[in-house]
Amino acid sequence: MKITIAAIGRASRGPERDLYDHYAGRIRWPLVLRELEEKRKLPAPQLMQREGELLLDAAPAGATLVMLDRRGKTLDSEAFAARLGGWRDTSVSDVAFLIGGADGHTEAMLKKATLILSFGAMTWPHLLARGMLAEQIYRAQQLLAGHPYHRA
Repeated sequence: MKITIAAIGRASRGPERDLYDHYAGRIRWPLVLRELEEKRKLPAPQLMQREGELLLDAAPAGATLVMLDRRGKTLDSEAFAARLGGWRDTSVSDVAFLIGGADGHTEAMLKKATLILSFGAMTWPHLLARGMLAEQIYRAQQLLAGHPYHRA
């Protein structure tokens, strides 16, 4: 199973990028980060639409789509690991996690998702969300391997 994280915005050097790199380097599934940006100044609804197009274009064809969105489902680490393990065990070849811009995803985008995932009711910086997602993917990997990391 290959994992793509497609995110609006570019993370330059700094603690958020370091956090992402720290966990991404430990993940054994093939992992790709695609950072995307719409440079034109567009009204919010048009910008959300355009960002959605960029995210979908960055996802591999036929990928299982997971949208990160505040309106999504909150899963504990074990349930998240079970989802990844289930996809792995049913021969899902690609999973794409899509992180929208500041205004989030359009309703039309959310309808394309297999899973809409939330990191809780609080709003998190989009650059930090990448590191949090990478850590949870790593934690899922360790849980599925029977490693005690998840207890730390």
